[in-house]
Amino acid sequence: MMDSPSRPKLFDFHGVSMTSSFTDNWETVQNFQARPDDVVIATYPKSGTTWVSYILDLLYFGQMSPERQNTIPIYERVPFLEITESGFKGTDHADQLPTTPRLIKTHLPVQFVPKSFWGQNCRMVYVARNAKDNMVSSFHFARMNSYIPEPGDWNSHFQKFLAGKMLFGSWYDHVNCWWKKKQTYSNLHYMFYEDLVEDTGREIDKLCSFLSLSPSAEEKTRVMSEVKFDNMKNNAMTNYSAKPGMNFEISPFLRKGIVGDWKNHFTVAQNEEFNEDYKKKMKDPTLQFRTEI
Repeated sequence: MMDSPSRPKLFDFHGVSMTSSFTDNWETVQNFQARPDDVVIATYPKSGTTWVSYILDLLYFGQMSPERQNTIPIYERVPFLEITESGFKGTDHADQLPTTPRLIKTHLPVQFVPKSFWGQNCRMVYVARNAKDNMVSSFHFARMNSYIPEPGDWNSHFQKFLAGKMLFGSWYDHVNCWWKKKQTYSNLHYMFYEDLVEDTGREIDKLCSFLSLSPSAEEKTRVMSEVKFDNMKNNAMTNYSAKPGMNFEISPFLRKGIVGDWKNHFTVAQNEEFNEDYKKKMKDPTLQFRTEI
């Protein structure tokens, strides 16, 4: 697979680093009409978006349309609201979804989420992942995905991450502002990637409770099996292998799915620099991340 000749460039957009793929359709995104039963999956990129999208898709539609599971890739079942590429708009995709509820994904910082989602009191599932593993995952993803900016070498990616010069802005701003939103918006379920890795069943139970779903024991077992990392990695409907612009020879879309891979990338000096920076930027003692489990 050939890389596209030029990678997009980041620019400052209302204080957040973005590329034109996510700002070209801005007015339509902002005016998007939510429905009260929409379920939004919100994340900073590379935090378990596909994993949670697949869990929700199976919980809602796994039993009623098994053929959907074998024929429609996850990114078509769960549209990416703000994306525009080669004339294709995520907003159109979301408008045309045949399912109820609509599952819609976004990487938007909380202040950019279309107002109608809050106005309709839609349920929001936010997934956060510790910054060290997120940084590693986003590095490998940027290396293989020609639709997003070039990461450079590991050290320059590391510095960009600390400076918040990442697509969709600073990790710190993203996770903190969504966490703060939880205090004023009760229909937000904030979950952690590390908890999902540690005990997927427990986290699915919490999701079901939040969404008022009550799958049978048998159904839950089936979902648990389907969403195991290796099963998703080998499933053409969830591993993004059919998506253009991604070079799997550089790195798979679903790479490791573990907690603690940062230890294979951070030097001792980088870890010290990171920890100092983290202390300055993570001011809210109620938001706690684990970098190992």
